[in-house]
Amino acid sequence: MSRFLFVVPPLTGHTNPTVAVGERLRARGHVVAWTGYAKAIRPLLPPDAELIPVGDDPADDDPGVAEARQRSQGLRGAEALLFLWEDFILPLGRAMVPGVESAVDRFRPDVLIVDQQAIAGAVVAIRRGLPWATSATTSAELVDPFALLPKVGEWVATSLRQFQADFGVAGGGDLRFSEHLVVAFTTAALAGAGRSFPSHYRFVGPSLGSRPATVKFPWEWLDPSRRHVLVSLGTINAPAGRRFLTSAVEALAALADRVQGVVVGPPDLVASDNVLVRGFVPQLDLLRHMDAVVSHGGHNTVCETLAQGLPLVVAPIRDDQPIVAQQVTDAGAGVRVKFGRVRAPELASAIATVLDQPSYREAAVRLQASFIAAGGPDAAAEALESLLARHSGGELWL
Repeated sequence: MSRFLFVVPPLTGHTNPTVAVGERLRARGHVVAWTGYAKAIRPLLPPDAELIPVGDDPADDDPGVAEARQRSQGLRGAEALLFLWEDFILPLGRAMVPGVESAVDRFRPDVLIVDQQAIAGAVVAIRRGLPWATSATTSAELVDPFALLPKVGEWVATSLRQFQADFGVAGGGDLRFSEHLVVAFTTAALAGAGRSFPSHYRFVGPSLGSRPATVKFPWEWLDPSRRHVLVSLGTINAPAGRRFLTSAVEALAALADRVQGVVVGPPDLVASDNVLVRGFVPQLDLLRHMDAVVSHGGHNTVCETLAQGLPLVVAPIRDDQPIVAQQVTDAGAGVRVKFGRVRAPELASAIATVLDQPSYREAAVRLQASFIAAGGPDAAAEALESLLARHSGGELWL
């Protein structure tokens, strides 16, 4: 029996993949815990899961938090990546280090599993001499998100070296990537067929465990004689997406003779007869009834969609989304549109294309097969056990 500690940021999409892995580890006889901000993380974990808070949660009404959220909504490209690192990842890391140190003292883990945006966990693991694995919940980092923005990449690399120096860590390695094990919740078929990756990268595909059934849905509304499309911009992007969501409703209305749409958006969004607007949906369950998805290109939504063999229309907004969207189109599993410019007729055409042209569904099914073959959370649990076994035996997995 060994002890595994997940270090996660206060983000749903970065925590959900760890839940199924943690459950598999527990089923194999190990002791598992998570550390992070309780308000964001606790609702995502099983009721009996151990969560060690890193400190007090940021207050929702904190003027600084509100201002940062507001500023982030309008940023794109280099500005968005700089904001992500300068205003979120690096400050989050500094704030979390003391709490992660305390969590390690309290839980005494044998292995840390560290999300790429929770760099405090990497620093603490290195300082304590603990084996650690990277939890790569987005494939964007695996293919160099700064390839087209080299100056941003240089700034991030310098900032990461300084972050480590500030906490007494020598060497200046890249905290986003463990030298021992990188667990990538995707497959090479999506992240970049034909690319070469280091041997210690383990592509396990999506980690899709069960989630708390807290959201009700009117399943009887779905008409079996029509095809179904889900439109979702994710939990963070919806407030900035009213114009896009309005266009989506209009696009779906134009397809009313053969399509029903479910739009995740604000309740006051005006819907048409064939469109259901809901603030929240049981996404994993709902996807089993869909024929296509319109998404912002968030990695988790994309992988959850492809795991059902469904094609996508992707409208990336910022951060890793343009890279993930490009991966979808390169794989032939979707059509890309411009989030800020697309209008209802163009969006209706894109939806009709992925529904009517079989090649998109066929490509999605190929990616689905790659996900199944990768092994999912069971493969991730095995890789983590192997990491511990190698470390205990004095070998470094490189």
